[in-house]
Amino acid sequence: MPTVLTSVESESFSGYVLPQLLDVFPGQPVVERTSMNSWDDPGFRKAIEATGRKNILMTGLWTEVCITWPTLEMLDAGYNIYIVDDCCGATSPAAQEAALSRMVQAGATRLTTIAALLEWQRDWANKEHYDALMGLLKQHAGAYGAGVEYAYTMVHKAPQSAKKPQVVGKRPALTH
Repeated sequence: MPTVLTSVESESFSGYVLPQLLDVFPGQPVVERTSMNSWDDPGFRKAIEATGRKNILMTGLWTEVCITWPTLEMLDAGYNIYIVDDCCGATSPAAQEAALSRMVQAGATRLTTIAALLEWQRDWANKEHYDALMGLLKQHAGAYGAGVEYAYTMVHKAPQSAKKPQVVGKRPALTH
């Protein structure tokens, strides 16, 4: 998944991108900008255009500025913007809700981390990224992650029933 990381005035205003985030994207360049609106920055705009994608997930520190301003302009530029609510922060709950409402009214779509991750997974038969996804979910997905952990420890390691299900297609059919 192409990813664009950006920071505002790292040495004088916002500080550096969190090391934990950089660990997820080793070697990924960080677009250093001066504008609060990342879409105003030619480096950011070039990085987005270089992805070749029109569907963009947006996350960021201050929803009411870092996410709202570029989202509004990117929508006008023909991008489909998806705001990952629980990967954004704001200065207050009211600021978060007002910013999200403003972006939705302009055409953005709200979703959550779990919804985004599972939309990419789509089918549990797809094993290419299954283990990595399960690791993320167990560690960071709250109640859903606890459910994944439960399935790993209780269901998958549970003894098999004496009656094995008859498999028809991909789903087991119970037999009597």
